[in-house]
Parts: sequence; C-alpha cells; structure tokens
Amino acid sequence: MKQGTQGSAGTTTGEPAAASEAAARTAGSRYRVPAQPAAGEADRRRDAGGAGEGSARGEHTHGEPVLPRPRPAVQRSSVRGQVLAALRTALVAGDLRPGEVHSAPVLAERFGVSATPVREAMQQLAQEGAVEVVPNRGFRVVERSARELAELAEVRALIEVPVMMRLARTVPPERWAGLRPLAEATVRAASSGCRATYAEADRAFHSAVLALAGNRQLVGVAEELHRRAQWPLVGGAPGGGTRAELIADAHEHTALLDALIAGDLDVVRALVGEHFNGAE
Repeated sequence: MKQGTQGSAGTTTGEPAAASEAAARTAGSRYRVPAQPAAGEADRRRDAGGAGEGSARGEHTHGEPVLPRPRPAVQRSSVRGQVLAALRTALVAGDLRPGEVHSAPVLAERFGVSATPVREAMQQLAQEGAVEVVPNRGFRVVERSARELAELAEVRALIEVPVMMRLARTVPPERWAGLRPLAEATVRAASSGCRATYAEADRAFHSAVLALAGNRQLVGVAEELHRRAQWPLVGGAPGGGTRAELIADAHEHTALLDALIAGDLDVVRALVGEHFNGAE
C-alpha cells in the first residue's frame, strides 16, 4: 500500500512566516469550506417556519415546558468536520509541510470560516499525532521519519494480513465481487496522480475488506493507522508518491480481488504480503 501525508496550522516571523502564509493561502484556496449561514439567520428561519407550522397543527399545549432549541453547536460541528477533512487533504497532498507552523486565524481566513472550528480541527489532528501545539504561535506539522513509516506498515500488516487470510477462507466469491467498484475506484484515483484522492479511495477499499469481519473496532483501528501512514515524511516528501507507484499499488487491489473470488489462497497470501511490504 502506498501512502502520503500532510499537516497543520500557524505562522512564524520573517521568511518562515511568508512561507507559512503562502502554504496557508494555497491550502485555503484549494480546500475552501462551503459558506455557512449565520447562526442568527438559521434561528430566524427556524422561528419563522416553526411558529406558523406549530399553530396550524395546534401542537401547543398550556403548561408544556419549552425545550431549548439546538444551538449552533451542531452547525459548528459540521463546519469543524469540513475543516478537518480539508486539512487532512492538504496534509496528504503536501500543501502543509512537516516542520511548518500555522496559526488558526490565518488558516481560518483562507478557509473562509471563523478561527474556532479551525482550532478545534487542529486539536483533533494533534490528538492523532499529525501536528503539535506551539504555545502562542499555533500548530506545527509533525516531522516524521522513514523508520516511523516502516513501523506503521509493520503494525498494519500484523493486524490486516491475518484478518484478510481468514476472510479469504470464509467469505463467498459473490461478496468479494461486490467490492470490485471500490477496487476499480482506486485505479482511477491513482491514474489521476492526486495523492489525496488516492489516499481516500485506498482507505475506502481496505475498510470495506475489513468490514467483512464484522468488527467495527478493527475497522476503526485500521483506518487510524492507515491515515497516519499517509502523512508526509521530513521535508514534505511522501513515501512512494509517484503516479506510477500509486497505479501499481492500485492494481494490486484488483489482482487481490481476482484471487479472492477464485479462492486461490496461495496467490492471496503472496499478494497481501507484497502489498504490505510496499506500504508506507
């Protein structure tokens, strides 16, 4: 499996600040979050519709406690999720490079949102290990080594390979055939040359395979490891990131499905081993 990576938010002084500003501007322009309606406007719309609708239906009863309406926290969560997805994409695509420091306000301006959801998204990335907090400055994209990438690949193999081999013995061919669209999607994504697009398609395929085991905890752990393996190395260079390597990796998915459908366990074992040996 091939994977890339990418990072976070903050500003510096002098030339580093200019570089950070440029990276933030690039990330914001490529991954802008859709404009969100103001909280007050959303409330006014709900009030206008709710009052007429409730009185028309005669739903009001005397003495009934008035339940508080959901506040914009729900909306903020939606914006936070969009910002988090955009930052993850920027990380994998290489627009946020290891070692760079970015501030939430600067990225917020580029994304066209307030600083709060950006800060919340960056805190989530900090928990995942993609960035680290820099007091009074923002967030620094974590610098990772090739050794860390190899360790992640080893852990993934320890988890996924035994599960895949067990599934190869128990899952009927028609269920494997149902995953064909996802495998073909990875080939199309790889052909585009976009690491972020391929990373998403690759995770979707692997998650679908593991989901056949019926263990949601397994899928969650594997997805986290997979995502971490897609972050960039020191210098911002993603491991195995050429278009040709992505395409070769994607074709291993279709070959693996062919072997699974045919029930050829020897070929499945060889392909799985090769796939994870090439994983980042």
